[in-house]
Amino acid sequence: MSDAPRLSPDPLIVDTAERVLARAAAGSAGDARDSPDPAAWREVEATGLATAWVREDLGGAGADQVDALAVARAAGRHAPALPLAETLLAGWLLDRAGLPLPGGALAPGVVDPDATGDGPRLDARGRVHGRLVRVPWAGAAGHLVLMVGAGNGHAVVLVERSALQVAAGRSLAGEPLDTVTLDGAPAAASAALDDGIDAHAPWRLGALVRAQQMAGALERILDLSLDYARERVQFGRPIARFQAVQHELAKLAGECAAAGAAAGAGAAALARHGIADPRTRRAVAVAKIRVGEAAGAGAAIAHQVHGAMGFSQEYLLHRFTRRLWSWRDDYGGEATWARWLGRDVAAAGARALWPGLTG
Repeated sequence: MSDAPRLSPDPLIVDTAERVLARAAAGSAGDARDSPDPAAWREVEATGLATAWVREDLGGAGADQVDALAVARAAGRHAPALPLAETLLAGWLLDRAGLPLPGGALAPGVVDPDATGDGPRLDARGRVHGRLVRVPWAGAAGHLVLMVGAGNGHAVVLVERSALQVAAGRSLAGEPLDTVTLDGAPAAASAALDDGIDAHAPWRLGALVRAQQMAGALERILDLSLDYARERVQFGRPIARFQAVQHELAKLAGECAAAGAAAGAGAAALARHGIADPRTRRAVAVAKIRVGEAAGAGAAIAHQVHGAMGFSQEYLLHRFTRRLWSWRDDYGGEATWARWLGRDVAAAGARALWPGLTG
């Protein structure tokens, strides 16, 4: 029997995610809001989609790496106003530390160690100190999950919402993106992190999750653009029959395909090598760069095809393009990851360049 990792998601999980998230985003449920719709969130929790990365003995669904990333892509494709991807990422941290799920929505307090220095700290009394910016859904989640410095290593800490000082903010999509202050907040639970996890791992995984979501959102705006071009009649015929429009739709399809391939390569690297492997680090960097570029170009094309209709509040397109613009900046934009990738390639030396590109 082969021990090779599974690289394709379970069709049953994908089908469940598509059905549940389509219902969750139906009507106005995908519009920006301060807190998740209770009924939609109950269904997501009941199906185990939000806890896919947590093993069963800790209260999760125990799905494979690729299954959880497929759920994230489905979340991008339907864009419900739910902290699903955020709970997935926070659950991964709890799983790696062996901490059981507390139930309810979770907010991941993931920071870039290169930009924040030491980051949040856990003191000897079990209290957390620090400040986090751009934390999605912090004010609406029941708990914050974060990786903190503890002695000479790192620990995962669970903090109840009531212990946080939250300054509400908004992303470009209008969703919660808050600033959190932890001034001696007591840890509801804490545990040392897996030795195989480096300080950058949660940030890296967050970037891969966002790449998956953006790839899903690009698939949706391509579908919306194709449908609109077939239905919109100008000068006596559908605009899809004009060569200029066909050219733009072809470019959008190309960006969508490139984003899907890059995000898929990142997922495959994670499944094959784990989050700490250099090959995974490079694959995540490439995914965040290429998918981010596709998000910018693809959103512009979709709005051009739709014309004024694309900016209408009642029409679906903005639900996806605004999230694309927001997600590009989360866990590092293209420039951040391009600088990191350039330094990594330069450090490896000239002899490693071609094997690295073709391996």
